[in-house]
Amino acid sequence: MKTGIIIRFAIIGLLWLGVCAWFVARLMATREALTLMSLFPLIASAVIVFVPLYKKYIKNGKKANSNK
Repeated sequence: MKTGIIIRFAIIGLLWLGVCAWFVARLMATREALTLMSLFPLIASAVIVFVPLYKKYIKNGKKANSNK
């Protein structure tokens, strides 16, 4: 995998982790409990963000490399 792709994944991952940390901190500040319903947006956002990136760069990248 190219270095640029790894850097993109790292930056997007760090941004996503920052948003998750903010979300959890906001829940803790309001004294709400962490439940499955409060964690579902985090899990859903991870799927929405990382699955297309995985399909584009890793899964299709392996197909492109095997054709060469």
